[in-house]
Amino acid sequence: MNVRGIEASKKGEEASQKIDISSTPRITDIKEVDFDLIGKKVLSVAYEFTTTYEPQIGRIKISGELFYMARDGKDIAKQWKKDKKLPEPVSLEILNHLFRRCLLKTAQLSEDLQLPPPIQMPRVMPKKPETSYVG
Repeated sequence: MNVRGIEASKKGEEASQKIDISSTPRITDIKEVDFDLIGKKVLSVAYEFTTTYEPQIGRIKISGELFYMARDGKDIAKQWKKDKKLPEPVSLEILNHLFRRCLLKTAQLSEDLQLPPPIQMPRVMPKKPETSYVG
């Protein structure tokens, strides 16, 4: 997976009301390419991953490409060229990979911009004291 570009901006100060955060991966292009490192053809998948904040206090966009090996890569590339669709198992695998990788990078960028993180981070809470009942 290669990151080709990152656009990140914060507009004004954080809103005092509720902030809605949404992250969306989008496949923008697919083509079959020779991957010299392994001597095989693979699919080059161009993507954009955008995290938006509502009200519009910020936006983070990551773009790049990832390489995907598939037995029927030629057919997948033809289907994409024809109707911009992928077989569901391929689409799910690619989109889930983009969520995992890009959300982590977006979380780092949101911290640098002092924006809320796009994913809920776990919090360690103090242990509740045990209560005893006298009866």
